[in-house]
Amino acid sequence: MARSRLTLALESGDFALPENGRIAVLRPTGGHDLSALPLERVHVVQGFFPDHQAWAERGLAVSVAPEGEYAAALVCLPRAKAHARALVAQARALVGEGPVLVDGQKTDGVESILRDCRRAGARVEGVLSKAHGKLFWFAGGDFADWQAAAESRTAEGFVTRPGVFSADGVDRGSRLLAEALPAGLSGRVADLGAGWGYLARAVLAHDGVSECHLVEAEHDALECARLNVTDPRARFHWADARSFADKAGFDHVVTNPPFHTGREADTALGQAFVAAAARLLRPRGTLWLVANRHLPYEAALQAAFVEAAEVGGDSGFKLFRAARPRRNRKE
Repeated sequence: MARSRLTLALESGDFALPENGRIAVLRPTGGHDLSALPLERVHVVQGFFPDHQAWAERGLAVSVAPEGEYAAALVCLPRAKAHARALVAQARALVGEGPVLVDGQKTDGVESILRDCRRAGARVEGVLSKAHGKLFWFAGGDFADWQAAAESRTAEGFVTRPGVFSADGVDRGSRLLAEALPAGLSGRVADLGAGWGYLARAVLAHDGVSECHLVEAEHDALECARLNVTDPRARFHWADARSFADKAGFDHVVTNPPFHTGREADTALGQAFVAAAARLLRPRGTLWLVANRHLPYEAALQAAFVEAAEVGGDSGFKLFRAARPRRNRKE
């Protein structure tokens, strides 16, 4: 396997870790190469459930938020620039005068973040370029204006946080799906990939709904949902919707599934949500799904359900209703 930028920097001696103290690693994916670090000193901070679980299964210390002080920090850049800047500012605050490393691809905006760090007065002490990305490390700097508010509000009053899906406002697809839900919606409902709770709140506007289970992999988004959805019929689950289990089964599933792995479109994600819905629904249960027009979910829906049809949408999105799952959950 090719050596990572982090490995090259440490093995070459270009960068030296402090001899003692914990090392915070912020938002590494499950596939990020941390092998060059002294793993007994590493504390992974990751709120995305699949990646969190991957690090926990490898035996590393992992939590959804930093805990205490650190001698050094590594930021694994996310896609959203506001989120990236907030993480860099957080890392800087965690280490005092210690070093902060930032690792990211050019497509994640690492060059822009490097320039911005210099403008913030950081002493950039090294830069390593490899594999269409950069690793750089710095100390000092004033990042007070990078510290995004822990929570912000959309125009409609929903609480969101940097880095969550549709942080600036209601996603158009979710709005279309909420408006298309039948007036008689009732029983137990699951919202797979619930985000910060917009669809769930629309579901709970129906008096016939007995419970709405919000299943969301991003911890920050779920924490926002707890603030946005205060109905006592709501249930919250920090989990991967693709493997979420519920013995009682659901009468309805609603979902606006994700379709990106990093910057690449991955239709398998949405198809996995369809399969999960079929598994979670009761024998006569119904799935309500919204998807971008270019995503090919029709075959997956027809394979998983006896009934599947497009029931609306607009130029950018299509709405589906699917009923009577072919393969129900195992008791």
